[in-house]
Amino acid sequence: MKRYLTASLLAIFTFFASLNASIVLWSPSLLHAEDAMEIIKKSQEAFFYPGKDMQARVKMSLISKTGQQRLREMTMLRRNGAGGEQKYFIYFHSPGDVRGTSFMVYKYPNKDDDRWLFIPAINLVNRIAARDSRSSFVGSDFTYEDVSGRDVEADAYKYLREETLEGKPCRVIESAPKGPTEYTKKISWIDKTTHIPLKEEYYDVQGALYKVFTADKVETIGGLPAVTKRTMSNVKSGHKTEVVFESIAYNVGLGDDIFSERYLRKPPEKWIK
Repeated sequence: MKRYLTASLLAIFTFFASLNASIVLWSPSLLHAEDAMEIIKKSQEAFFYPGKDMQARVKMSLISKTGQQRLREMTMLRRNGAGGEQKYFIYFHSPGDVRGTSFMVYKYPNKDDDRWLFIPAINLVNRIAARDSRSSFVGSDFTYEDVSGRDVEADAYKYLREETLEGKPCRVIESAPKGPTEYTKKISWIDKTTHIPLKEEYYDVQGALYKVFTADKVETIGGLPAVTKRTMSNVKSGHKTEVVFESIAYNVGLGDDIFSERYLRKPPEKWIK
């Protein structure tokens, strides 16, 4: 009888030990840690790749710590290619000192993007070096990389937690650049439903928060989620940049020929009105 009880207790202990091991093996945090890069890939797809192409009229406000504003208005064109490749074209309508300036990106997966900037005042097309991808985009708090996206393979990822942000369930992911940048980590709050990044915090080499991105307004356009108002704030300087998409359309039929040096110098009127 005693031997029977001992065997039974041992069996029960073994059962619960194996059950506990199964719980650890199937812990959501461990599974999400392995899937953190996949979450980021979905987020990049939702934020930078919706539709086959895109045409948008955009207003950018550069706002100083004291509230002084500088307004820039532009048209943004984007066309998706095969295997994650993309082409961007941005034309500036105002103010006068940047009117006629054009910016173009050829985005490639797993290698440096090609970027060009046409400056009409000196009639010069300037190639932007890959090392300048984290430089300010035309004086704003956004970088060139923020406009066209960062290579997913350039960072290491960690799943942190699930959290509700302004009533929306999010997955919180930490990204750490594998190479040198002006920040050491980024924390992203990614909407579980739309996969849109609703908030991103950038930390500098001292580990202090210095920039915050927020998706202030998300709308459904043509059946696709779109961030129609976004802000990048520099916590240290108090400066921020607000971007409002006044109009946006997907799958408009952009031709590949638009994304050329020829149109940098003389933009296609049909698409930039």
